[in-house]
Amino acid sequence: MSKWMVAAKRADFDAIAAKYQISPVLARIIRNRDVVKDEEIAMFLNGTRADLYAPELLKDMDKAVDILLHKIAEGRQIRIIGDYDIDGICSTYILYRGLTACGAHVDTAIPHRIRDGYGLNEHLIQEAYDAGTDTVLTCDNGIAAYDQIAFANTLGMTVIVTDHHEVPYDEIDGERRYNVPQAGAVIDPKQEDCGYPFSGICGAVVAYKLVLALVAAKEKTGWRDVMESELGLELLEFAAFATIGDVMELRDENRIIVKSGLELMAHTRNIGMKALMQATETKPENIKPYTIGFVLGPCLNATGRLDTAVNALELFQTTDTGRAAMLAGDLKAMNDSRKELTLKGVDEAVAQIENSALMQDKVLVVYLPEVHESLAGIIAGRIREKYGKPTFVLTKAEEGVKGSGRSIEAFHMYDELTKCKELFTKYGGHKLAAGLSLPEEHVDELRRRLNGNCHLVDEDFEEKVLIDVPMPMAYASFAFVAELARLEPFGNGNPKPQFAQKNVRFLSGRVLGANHNVGKYTVADEDGRRYELIYFGDMEAFHAYVAARYGADALDRLYRTGAPGAQSEPIVLSIVYYPDVNEYRGNVSLQMVMKHYQ
Repeated sequence: MSKWMVAAKRADFDAIAAKYQISPVLARIIRNRDVVKDEEIAMFLNGTRADLYAPELLKDMDKAVDILLHKIAEGRQIRIIGDYDIDGICSTYILYRGLTACGAHVDTAIPHRIRDGYGLNEHLIQEAYDAGTDTVLTCDNGIAAYDQIAFANTLGMTVIVTDHHEVPYDEIDGERRYNVPQAGAVIDPKQEDCGYPFSGICGAVVAYKLVLALVAAKEKTGWRDVMESELGLELLEFAAFATIGDVMELRDENRIIVKSGLELMAHTRNIGMKALMQATETKPENIKPYTIGFVLGPCLNATGRLDTAVNALELFQTTDTGRAAMLAGDLKAMNDSRKELTLKGVDEAVAQIENSALMQDKVLVVYLPEVHESLAGIIAGRIREKYGKPTFVLTKAEEGVKGSGRSIEAFHMYDELTKCKELFTKYGGHKLAAGLSLPEEHVDELRRRLNGNCHLVDEDFEEKVLIDVPMPMAYASFAFVAELARLEPFGNGNPKPQFAQKNVRFLSGRVLGANHNVGKYTVADEDGRRYELIYFGDMEAFHAYVAARYGADALDRLYRTGAPGAQSEPIVLSIVYYPDVNEYRGNVSLQMVMKHYQ
């Protein structure tokens, strides 16, 4: 079930509209995104790279730059240790390019998902030490590696942490005591005493800011000059790619990074990025957050899941077009394989839930020993979408059990895991996603504890459909659709606006698509004005809903004749929609895209 809610945030929409030369409807949508102050509205509508925050606002940035300049001058060996997902791969590439540009002796290591697990471990530290590494520079990990960094310190190594994950803490007498690793410098905007204005950046943006500061200090210039250089613009593409791939909220400076990065990607000079677009048949000029989130990004994640992410890093590093084409083709093929394995895993999880007592749990803990451990997070996400519950999917690993969790808004996954952290050999994550390792004998206890501690109520599980403006379709125009484009890029934290209209009469329809999964309709409002409407949702569920309410005959007549007079009772629904422009064979028309109905 879904609960429709109209956003009721108040402001003087006419005054905002007049000041920023926008419509009151756009002013209302912006307010619904919690963009309130004048400077926030100006940045949201007109923000450019000039509005990005200075790197030195990040705690320990000056320390990290000083250490790296000193190490580079002395010719010390630096090793970047990243992660095997999109953010980790992009972060590693950004740091490698930046340090190389500064003349550093630098190499990279990306943990193997199965052999090493997430983040730093003593094996990786020892391996770096044995290879003659003086300084370890982490990216997209390290904030939770307190013991591993202490081990590196005993070997006389220097460690610099760049990360964006939550800082681990112990709760003592109701007070949180944070465990920040004893590294030479720790750059993470989630630190309590970090004054950076926006903590919602990904690991690659943290890495990008470090490179801007480092190159600026090396070349004795300003960080903004570095940002606008050829190097700075190339690396901004990767910061944007990772921001979308790591599902960061497209708010504040993330919107500027993504908007600018997407524009740069349309003309990318990176040979590997070009090859990936070609392999996936992506038109550079059409790249949107969706393209990165669901077409390009999964190819990087797949290599880290089923093989080694080193191949993805090499794709971006190579200057050989033939090698790039081969690597990109391999990544795409691996992602196709990952999709098949994921579907199989989802089917197994659904069967286990629906044929056991798990169905009654508020927090789902599904143990699938035979599923490839790298797929746990994707499967958890699909199960979370299906049942609307926080979900952990666990798989059998070489040592015990590993798993990933995906959450709902009302359940802070990292905090809930912290309440039973003694069950884990390792854990970490965010509010909405987490990873963990534990002994097999603790699986049942984990399920019991998570559900025992759970305070979720029925309302928390309802899908909430937030309507920006109850707006007649008659208000939509080509000019209005063009104005809505000013709100792009859309994504997490800045969703595509949703409008609603009651009493929409469905006059005629066709089912389109090779899989019969698209509905195209002519509809009319209460004044008889007609519109094109298209629906990309679950057609089976839509047909079942209409048949139950108006009868199978009415549904049949809708598609067969389209004659409204032939229906004893017309099909009339309230809809949530957004207006769009349809271009087909040279014809351009307005169409409404239906998102929800009742």
